[in-house]
Amino acid sequence: MTMAQDELRELLAKRTNTQAQDWFLVYRARHGMLVVLRELCRQRGAGAVITQLLTCCTAVDPIVAAGLRPVYGDVSPETLALDPLALPQTTATHAIVCQHTFGFIDQASTEALRAAAHAQGALLLEDCAHCVGRLATDSQGAPLADVSFHSFGVEKMLPTYFGGAVWVNPELSDHGLREALVAALGSLPAPAGKLARAMRSYRTQIRVLNHLPRPLAHALRGLWTKVGAFEPAIAGREMAGAVAHEPMGMDDWACEQVLGHLRELPQVQGTRVSALEAYRAELEDVAGLRVPAAMLKSGHPLLRLAVNLPDDEAADRALAAVNALGLYAVPWYRPLLFPGVSDADAYGYDPALPGLPNTAALARGAVALPCDLTNGQVREVVQALRQIATAS
Repeated sequence: MTMAQDELRELLAKRTNTQAQDWFLVYRARHGMLVVLRELCRQRGAGAVITQLLTCCTAVDPIVAAGLRPVYGDVSPETLALDPLALPQTTATHAIVCQHTFGFIDQASTEALRAAAHAQGALLLEDCAHCVGRLATDSQGAPLADVSFHSFGVEKMLPTYFGGAVWVNPELSDHGLREALVAALGSLPAPAGKLARAMRSYRTQIRVLNHLPRPLAHALRGLWTKVGAFEPAIAGREMAGAVAHEPMGMDDWACEQVLGHLRELPQVQGTRVSALEAYRAELEDVAGLRVPAAMLKSGHPLLRLAVNLPDDEAADRALAAVNALGLYAVPWYRPLLFPGVSDADAYGYDPALPGLPNTAALARGAVALPCDLTNGQVREVVQALRQIATAS
């Protein structure tokens, strides 16, 4: 471990009231998840991982790439995470994934998912991609997950582009498995060569692409990617059930990028809490919008706030209206397994969604609103939504 890596692990431990020795740094969070699931498959054989479709395809890629079977449960309309009361019945379940969608952590449902996992001898895997540096805990402050994954990647809580972290619970009951996870995660090679150079060029390349006409930007991006000079946030093969690259750790350059911004995390979180309070006040009398009440009232520093308009057409108009304000809203998670997959069979994905009514409803008319806003910007966003929802 280098000084930068040690410092990053210490800071993550301080933020979460854990120990630095239980944190491991990875090139991307999906790499950490792949390492963990491969070890599960190696030690326990073929089996299932219960997860959700209301997510990014890269959150499911490691399951498929590890040789395990994703099984999809319906989500709660309040938490946008797996509903503990609607988990599918499976055999040889190795893990259940608790995704803290947009950074909303619900203690009760996480505890219920943990109980469901442990009753089957499975692990509770915590997806903290949207809430780096925060863990679900019990009433005594003890972490609930067996393994927790955090992301420093594109469109996450920090304005960084690469890196992730994995926390392995020191109280994991399967001691042999924990030892294997620690050994595997602690011995990952750092990015090198062409990939390391592409990481360092990413910010400049994105600025260039954003200032070019769309056809030219698309062509240049494709050329850079083909020769290995550009590292996309989601590679083409990651929309077909694979993970780009064998798992890697973080190099010092990526650690230093993250450290600079992670120190400012309390201020970032404060801005997002304030924006959520503004959304709560402004959305009280807006008809035609569906907003998860628990998320809206949580007081959590959210990455984004989920809203649903009556249909996809209205949602597209809302996206255009918010973006016209110079702000950035996204259609997450529309389509499901966002941004869409090229091989649904690889994911065991049935677009008909039998038995997943909440998932289907939450994908319809979905808009994810930015939460890194001033109160005045929140007011502008809600006014734009009000006009569209009223007209729909």
